[in-house]
Amino acid sequence: MATCTSYAAMILVQLAYGGSNILMKIALEKGLNQLVFVVYRHLIAMILVGPFAYVLERKQRPPLSLPVITKIFVLASLGTTIHLNVYYAGLAYTSATVASALSNVIPSLTFVMAVLLGMEKLKISSARGWAKVFGTVICIGGSLVFTFWKGGYLYKSLEERPLISIYSSRGHNELRHAKENWIKGSALILTSHIAWSAWLILQAVVYKVYPARLSLTTLICFFASIQSSVLALFFGRNPTLWKLDWNVQLLTIIYCGVVISALVYYLQTWCISKKGPVFAAMFSPLLLIIVGIFSAIAFAERLHVGSLTGAVLIILGLYCVLWGKRQEDSTAESPEEGKGSVGDGNPVEIPINHNALTSAKQAHKGNETENP
Repeated sequence: MATCTSYAAMILVQLAYGGSNILMKIALEKGLNQLVFVVYRHLIAMILVGPFAYVLERKQRPPLSLPVITKIFVLASLGTTIHLNVYYAGLAYTSATVASALSNVIPSLTFVMAVLLGMEKLKISSARGWAKVFGTVICIGGSLVFTFWKGGYLYKSLEERPLISIYSSRGHNELRHAKENWIKGSALILTSHIAWSAWLILQAVVYKVYPARLSLTTLICFFASIQSSVLALFFGRNPTLWKLDWNVQLLTIIYCGVVISALVYYLQTWCISKKGPVFAAMFSPLLLIIVGIFSAIAFAERLHVGSLTGAVLIILGLYCVLWGKRQEDSTAESPEEGKGSVGDGNPVEIPINHNALTSAKQAHKGNETENP
């Protein structure tokens, strides 16, 4: 039951990220400043989660020492401040297609980092080891096929005309600018994904010393809002950037603050504490499929044969990795379940109560004294 809950939680996480990508695509085109966005969304999440963390984790929350605060500060820097701001900066120099393709290096980066740090076991001699390796490669390959292979039959759009029109007259200039600087943009986006993979790894480490999920989410949002506010003092000094009206920009901030920074951060922390960082990272390729479906409905984007082929490969690769992970978990649990059984080729472990053994010896000596 717990395993099914973890799967459902990560699928919900990717659905939430898909919705935020669509809203961000609209809001940034309408003029939302990325620094202002990052500050506001984490302030909303902190205000929302903070009271629950104070009340529900009042007794189980460990004390905050300087090393723990430092780790949480670095965690907020990697997963929010660096990742989000660098990612949105990279979008200004490249296309959304390249950005979507590069986002699928997260599973492989997280897997490699976890193996190097000894957090993930890799046995090439076993079938589950090969499944994890090949599954990772297939996921990345399927994501690249989904993104770049636009040839072949073009399927009819789900909608004849876009339900949402987001592009302004400046779109052509931005597209030309993106093509001229795609190397710089790709480097920035890749840097942001490296920071995100490190965030997934570090989160597993921090949770061991601070196992209070709500409080950890609140502290991450607190440090993220402070760090982004400092950046905004240098790069977003215009007071009009901070003004909010009842429009799609405000809706995007509220959605990302409540759903992404509050709910999704908590769900990811929970899944990482149960299944590890690689398990959480392997669901990232699903985001490309979700955004593709959303775009086909909202923006009337047409799907190619390559898109559907890539989607099938992504699901196949994800299944291979999850199968290998499941087999590994089952193997880790089986020795505990079979310990002490006869006929399994392993020594039988018999627990010994030393106090009972001592009492038995004394009773035996007493019987010898009474019956010489």
